Amino acid sequence: MEEAKVPFVGMSLAGRILVARPDLHDPRFSASLTLLLEHGSEGALGVVINRPSQLQLADAFPDWEDMGADPGVVFAGGPVDRDALIALGRPTKSGDQPVLGELVLGAHPVDLDDQPALVQAGGVDAVRIFAGYAGWTPGQLEDEIDNDDWWVVDATVDDLFTEDPDRLWARVLKRQGGELKWYAHFPPDPSLN
Repeated sequence: MEEAKVPFVGMSLAGRILVARPDLHDPRFSASLTLLLEHGSEGALGVVINRPSQLQLADAFPDWEDMGADPGVVFAGGPVDRDALIALGRPTKSGDQPVLGELVLGAHPVDLDDQPALVQAGGVDAVRIFAGYAGWTPGQLEDEIDNDDWWVVDATVDDLFTEDPDRLWARVLKRQGGELKWYAHFPPDPSLN
């Protein structure tokens, strides 16, 4: 008889980053940072924020090229449904305060069928587009965290819209305390050390 899963009763991790541990053996998530957009009793959903693809926004979404956050490419958001697109908008600052959206980190959901000028007028100054996402069934992410597959850390809006995603994994770890900070210098392939 299969053991029943305990329903989600903890605090939501939405808005936090899952940092793939260096010893995670799933190549789809090697050295990845996954921003959790949703997390609850139905499971979890996030996008990998440090995997730029080679697909230029100018080629795939020419209307959005001017609003695309640097680097101006589509990001590989995760291994699930790579044809699905998730577009997030960085909040525009009004004075010293950002015009917060309704998503994690104050990001705005962006409908790519809208006109970029309308989205910009609605409080967005840059857009990041993800093809695919990462998803977990109820209890699966909690099991993976308990198994030490992921470190869970705080995220910033700058993480989501970084201009240098290739160095983001190390930068996120460097701002952590204790042992996690040390891992920022971990080589991509320790066997070559």
